[in-house]
Amino acid sequence: MNRKKIELQVSSLTNSRAQAGAYALILTEADGERTLPVIIGTSEAQAIALELRGVNPPRPLTHALFASVLEALGARLMRVLIYKAERGIFYAYLYISSGDIILRVDSRTSDAVALALRMKAPIYIYEDVLNPACLNADGSYPCAEAGNDEPEEDSLEALEAALQRAIDREDYEQAAQLRDQINLRKTT
Repeated sequence: MNRKKIELQVSSLTNSRAQAGAYALILTEADGERTLPVIIGTSEAQAIALELRGVNPPRPLTHALFASVLEALGARLMRVLIYKAERGIFYAYLYISSGDIILRVDSRTSDAVALALRMKAPIYIYEDVLNPACLNADGSYPCAEAGNDEPEEDSLEALEAALQRAIDREDYEQAAQLRDQINLRKTT
C-alpha cells in the first residue's frame, strides 16, 4: 500500500489550555491550509522554541546532543514521518542514513520534530493520519476528506459536548482542537 505523504512545517508553539504544564505544537501543511495541533511536554517545547528562535544554549540540551552524536558518526536525519495516531497520541519515525544504510527509529513526535528542526530535515505525515486530526483553515474540525458529503454536527452546543467527552476520556489533543474551534466560533 502506497500512502500519500504530506509535508508539514512548524508554524507556532503555544501554551495548552487543555492540559496544565503542556504546550500545543502547531504543524501546518507546507502546500496547503490544514493544521495539526500536537500536545507536547515542557522539555520538548523548550527545545523547539530555542531552535525556532535560533538560540544556542551554552551547553547542549538533549536534542542538540543527539544531533551532534549523529553528525559525529557521519549519519544524517533524512526525514521525520508521523505514521499513526491512536487515542490522541501521534507516533513518528526518524529516518537516518549512514553510508548505504537507512535506519528507521521509533520516536515520540515531539522529539522527532525538535530533532528535525535542529538538523534541517523535513517532517511528513500520512494523509490518512492528518485528515481525522487536523483543523481546516477556517478552524473546522476535523478536516473533511475529498468526497465526504456527510453533514457534520458542528453547532456550538455539539462542539462543547464533544469537548467534554474528549476531556473525560483524557484525549487532550482532540480536546485542544475542539477548544480552539469553539473559541474561533465565539469570536466570529
